[in-house]
Amino acid sequence: MSSSTQRKTGVILSYVSLIVTIVIQLLYTPVLVRTLGQSEYGIYSLVANIIGYLTLLDFGFGNAITVFTAKYRAKKQYEEEKKLHGTVAILFNIIGIITIFLGLVLYFNVQNIFGASMTVSEIQKMKIMMLILTFNLAITFSFSIYSSIITAYEKFIYQKVKAIIASIIKPLIMLPLLFLGFKSITMCVVITIINLFVLITNYIFCKRKLKIKIRYNGIDKKILKMVFGYSFFIFLNIIVDKANYSVDPVILGTLYGTSVVSIYSIASNLDQFFINISTAVSGVFLPKMAKLVVEKVDAKVLTNEFIKVGRIQYYIIFLICSGFILVGKTFINLWVGNVYNDAYYITLCLIIPACVPLIQNIGLSIMEAMNKHKFRALVTFIMSVFNIVISIFLAKKYGAIGAAIGTTISIVLCNCIIMNIYYYKVIKINVIEFWKNILKMTSYFLIPLGITLIIMYITKFNGVLNLLVYGFIYTILYILICYFVVFNDYEKDLVDDFLIKIKLKKKKNKD
Repeated sequence: MSSSTQRKTGVILSYVSLIVTIVIQLLYTPVLVRTLGQSEYGIYSLVANIIGYLTLLDFGFGNAITVFTAKYRAKKQYEEEKKLHGTVAILFNIIGIITIFLGLVLYFNVQNIFGASMTVSEIQKMKIMMLILTFNLAITFSFSIYSSIITAYEKFIYQKVKAIIASIIKPLIMLPLLFLGFKSITMCVVITIINLFVLITNYIFCKRKLKIKIRYNGIDKKILKMVFGYSFFIFLNIIVDKANYSVDPVILGTLYGTSVVSIYSIASNLDQFFINISTAVSGVFLPKMAKLVVEKVDAKVLTNEFIKVGRIQYYIIFLICSGFILVGKTFINLWVGNVYNDAYYITLCLIIPACVPLIQNIGLSIMEAMNKHKFRALVTFIMSVFNIVISIFLAKKYGAIGAAIGTTISIVLCNCIIMNIYYYKVIKINVIEFWKNILKMTSYFLIPLGITLIIMYITKFNGVLNLLVYGFIYTILYILICYFVVFNDYEKDLVDDFLIKIKLKKKKNKD
């Protein structure tokens, strides 16, 4: 199957995977929250965030493998590709060992960090989960090179199908165990087992399908220098992402305990859906961007890709964001209970400013492919420090909402203002043309939004009817406006081709 077909199918499967994941989370999370209870769910969320900081040890090597493998393949430098894989594989194994060491350091210091805001029982559970998830992450590092290679080879269909299966398996195993009385520690064990299955599957796929054989012939200094030079600034970006999206629960955990963390975690989960929707598309295009850069295409070509992908992302992102504004409060009450009401306002603080960087995520792929991501890394690193400081200050005054507002301010300054100037001045992407497209689209999107608000004002349904009736009306009006008014020829062709394929498949099945 061609790379183009893999990309197109990969984008479709990415959204299928997202839909499956979101539906599962919508059904699974309320059961999880009610079964575990607010305190234990808060512990689980807090541990996941803390161990998540150890993923910083990736140092951006995963992205480096994807970009440089794609470039070596484009230039047919297969021997260099093998040296790259061998060098990074050794580095990942070393990182796995370091992860275990740091996980143990965290384990022995849980009492010192959280003892003032947690009970003895909560501390003990937290320590056990920390050990399990540390082991999980260490093994992940040792095998993570295979996932990056699969991405570089643009085998998106395999990756997305695997992700869909993994998303389905987790609740199928976990729900019966929760109903039998097992709690968060068992969850960590199940997550680790499923992850091991995925890692082994990646290894087998690379070995048998892609014929990849890692040579452990030592570290090539030239490749090591090249990889570090590229990945260091990716590493800074990862630090920033962790600071912007994971530091708030840790701050709240130290100040207020597990209950406030659980409320913030509900909002954070909804925000993560947003992030996944965007990266599902931009991640597929990273190898393509690397090849275009190698071919030294005109800046206009990159601008066209920037606009094309951004428009596709914006259709989904605006629908979800505006839909959440309309019925989000009702949704959270029905989903996890009115004790989590504040999660609505926290979610708004996180997702509204995030709309800008999410629809421009393809720009990150372009910068990484051009090796011009240093500026963003430095700027966002400075902003992350600012975010931590202001979030601590606002969290002390206004709790979870204050922490979220601190994150909002840093996202607006960095991603909405500074990065757009950089795209325009340095990367030579015509962001003015991009925003003309987005503003024109938004003007049409306000029509279904306005009609739905008028209907809501007149009828005033409550509860489930509020969610279903208004959500259905808005979605139908939005889809109609998109297809008949907003879609350009390329977007209509994408939808029409997809619908034709479905019809042909149904016809074939009938025959």
